[in-house]
Parts: sequence; C-alpha cells; structure tokens
Amino acid sequence: MPGDLHNHSTCSDGSVPIQRLPLMAARAGLHTMAISDHDSLESIEYCRRHPVQDGVKLIPAAELTAYDYERSHRVHLLCYWPKDCPELRAHCDVMRQRRNECGLQSAREIEALYPQFRTEQALEYARDSGVLFKSCIMQALHELGLCDSVYGALYHHLFGWTPRGIVLHEVEYFPVEQVLATARAAKAVVVFAHPTVYKSMPLVRQLAAEGKIDGIEIEHPRNSEGDKAECRALCERYGLIQTGGTDFHGANSAHPHPVGSCVTADDQIARSEALAAARAKG
Repeated sequence: MPGDLHNHSTCSDGSVPIQRLPLMAARAGLHTMAISDHDSLESIEYCRRHPVQDGVKLIPAAELTAYDYERSHRVHLLCYWPKDCPELRAHCDVMRQRRNECGLQSAREIEALYPQFRTEQALEYARDSGVLFKSCIMQALHELGLCDSVYGALYHHLFGWTPRGIVLHEVEYFPVEQVLATARAAKAVVVFAHPTVYKSMPLVRQLAAEGKIDGIEIEHPRNSEGDKAECRALCERYGLIQTGGTDFHGANSAHPHPVGSCVTADDQIARSEALAAARAKG
C-alpha cells in the first residue's frame, strides 16, 4: 500500500484539524502519510508524538517556502524527518512573523471594503497555526456570504498575482540556497515540490545536477505530463527519490483532491526513510 507524502492541516492553511487526517488516509487505503504544513514545526511535532495513528504511519514533515531570486518565483521544498535545530526554528519563527504582518495589513484594508468583516473573525481560523494565512481571511469572507468559495473570483480580486490583488502584501521569502542550507542543518530529506506550480523546471534541473535535492515530487494534481516525464528522467539520471502527494488542503482548495489522490510507492518511501536514518546517525 502506498503513502501520500504531501498534506496540510489547520496547523497551516488547510481546513482539516491535524488529528483527523490519519483516519482519512486509512480510509483511502494508505499505510503512510506525511503531514507537511507550511513553514511550521507543528506538524513535525505532532507526527513525532504520534508515529502511528489509526493504523497509518505518520512522517514528520514541513513544506518550507523559499524564493528563486534569479528567476523571480517561489519555491516549495518538502522536508521529511527533519531534526530540531536552531536554523529550522528561526526559519519558522521569521516566516510566521512575516506572514502575520502581511495578513494583518490585508485584513485591515478588507475591513474598510466590507463592513461585515472583522479581523478577529479571520483570526479564529488561525488558532491552530498562529498564522493569519490568506485562506483564513477568505474563510471568514465565505462564512459572511461575501464569496462562494475560498479560492474563487474574490480571492483573485483581493490577493491575485496577475493582475495584482488590491490588498495583496507580499511576504519576503528567504533565498532558495539559504532554505536548502536550513534543511541540511535539520538533516532532512529534501524533495522539490510540484515543479509545474511555479514553473520551476529550470531550477529543478540545476539543483538536481548540483546534488542539492534528494528527490522530486512527480505525482501531484497540478504537475503537467511533460514536467512529470522530465522529472522521472532527472530522478533516474541522478538517482533521486520519486515521490507523490495530493497537496491536500481540504475545503481550502480551488479543486477537490481527496487524500490519496496522488501517492508515493513503497520502495521510494523506504529509500526516504533509510536516507533520513543514515543522516540522523551521521
């Protein structure tokens, strides 16, 4: 039975509390799940405390955000079995602070646009994460009947990139090389997430050739068939791990993708775990 190695909970921008995810995986016939919340230690610590829940093995993980300043796009790095270290804690602390500053500024501006909306209501959706993600604001607007979905037309009007949303405040992300160094300090197994999403194939080629990533997330709902084929070839050429994950966010998603929609084969999970164990010993 395979595993789903990319899932989000209310510890970041997902809609489902973390303790409910393992049962969803079990009902989908999975034996392994990684809960990989954004720039957060919460999912890591939860999975360490609950290595097996509802018959499902939980992999401690986090999805770290970086920025490729050469090509001007975001980068997501899935980090599996990371160890506690000052570098990882600092990364998560700074990202929490920066996201909150941007989220609170956006919320104040939305209060001026919609008298029904109050920042305190959006903060209720941030209780588990401690971070006011854009999805928290959109959940509050949805509850007020001001939009028909979290990631619909109003989201793009407020927070879109092209054209630029009217209340968008961009988070300053760390350079990708710095985030890779943070992952190395944590002795994590590093997998490049969903290369199609941010048009990251040039960077994937570079990092694979330089030996700076351990694997590539190939099976993902938004990866193109062309990118998946090239990523498989890169993995074979450089001996990289091939993973798959649904990138589950529950109701906080533009399109429904239940847990188990995209999975990782048993042998690739075993490779990841063996590499993590070797790094922990070394």
